[in-house]
Amino acid sequence: MKTFQPKEKDIRREWHFIDAKGQVLGRLATRIVGILTGKNKSAYSTHLDMGDFVVVVNAKDIELTGKKKLQKTYKSHSGYPGGFKEVSFAKLQKESPEKILEKAVSGMLPDNRLKSARLARLRIFADENNPYRNKFKQE
Repeated sequence: MKTFQPKEKDIRREWHFIDAKGQVLGRLATRIVGILTGKNKSAYSTHLDMGDFVVVVNAKDIELTGKKKLQKTYKSHSGYPGGFKEVSFAKLQKESPEKILEKAVSGMLPDNRLKSARLARLRIFADENNPYRNKFKQE
C-alpha cells in the first residue's frame, strides 16, 4: 500500500464564516489557525498549503479572560533608536480591533514559507458589514 501524497491540483479550498462575538481570543485564534493550515482535512500534509479561506466578523466584540483587558499590551520595535512602541489592548480594540485577532493568528502560525499565503486567506472585519455576508453559511 502506498502513502497518498496530495498534489497542488488536488487541493480544494472552502470558505468558513466565523462570528467572533463573545468568543475568547486565544481559543478562536487556534480554531482559525487549524482551518488556515488545513489540519481539519483528512489529506493534510505539512509541506503543502492545504488550508481554506476564513472570514471573521464582529472582531470588536472579542473577549479576553481574567484581567487581560486591563493588563495586556502589544509591543513593537522599528529597529531604530527610540523606535519602541507599546499599545494597550483597550486602545487597540477602539482603533483597529482587526489587528488584535490578526496578531494572535500570526503568532500561532509556524514561521515558514507558507505563513504569508495562509494569512492572505484570512479576512477580518470589525462589525457585521463585509462583502461576503450573503455568500456563506455561518459557523
